Amino acid sequence: MRGASAESLAALVEELSPATGILPRLTRWAAKLTDSSDEESEESGGARLADDLFGVAEVLRREPSLRRTLTDGSLPAEAKAGLARQVFGEALGGDAVDLVTTAVGRRWTAQRDLADALEHLGTVAVVQDAEERDEADRLEDELFGFGRLVADNPELRDALSDPARSTAERQALLDRLLEGRATAGTRRLARQAVTGSHRTVALAVEEYQRVAAAHRSRLVATARVARDLGDGEAERLQAALGQLYGRPVHLNVVVDPAVMGGVRVEIGDEVIDGTVAGRLTEAGRLLAG
Repeated sequence: MRGASAESLAALVEELSPATGILPRLTRWAAKLTDSSDEESEESGGARLADDLFGVAEVLRREPSLRRTLTDGSLPAEAKAGLARQVFGEALGGDAVDLVTTAVGRRWTAQRDLADALEHLGTVAVVQDAEERDEADRLEDELFGFGRLVADNPELRDALSDPARSTAERQALLDRLLEGRATAGTRRLARQAVTGSHRTVALAVEEYQRVAAAHRSRLVATARVARDLGDGEAERLQAALGQLYGRPVHLNVVVDPAVMGGVRVEIGDEVIDGTVAGRLTEAGRLLAG
């Protein structure tokens, strides 16, 4: 996002601040209504907020006239907030309504940015909910694993992008695939990934990974190696990268026999290539030159 939309999104993310925002209130409220059983506690306040925000984003993408009205900078913020409450008020939790009405009162550079911002906020709510459960590291690992699963399985990729299947059918397929194998947050974001808000499921998952890492003030690194790293090796590489970049790093490891030996690290737009294959390629270029 650019300009006014970027400023609006940053301000709305502050509404979800762990110190002062909406989510801590929801967590305390949900804790009063449930015991400690996993089944009952899975639907937390943060999860409900995420579902509400994802739902509003879907409606805005589907209804262009509503989207135009709620992002029209010439209309008073109070009028747009009133319309949002009229349309969504009975379907959403109170905190979601407050966040949506705040969002429509802000300025947006492009109409689509409002829906994109609400999806971003829903993703942040999922991440914060995972942090409350002490599952944030697992969420990031599972998102990466799910993205790899989709990328490496053409049949699954085709099924998740098949226009003949409804969104509900694609989500049901994911429910069967991930049930008992992934946390509630991962399943929630996987279901959101097939709604069509991004061009492909893989791109959606990459975006959710970026949001999670940015929210946790971390960089994401992907290490490609010829064999799986042991826990000690992975931890040392992660620590070295964190020291190099001056920020915590979440490390994903991909076993790729093509690298032959060594390690290739991709972090942001940068590549650190210490593989045998990389050195052979460079040697070949030098000989050819």
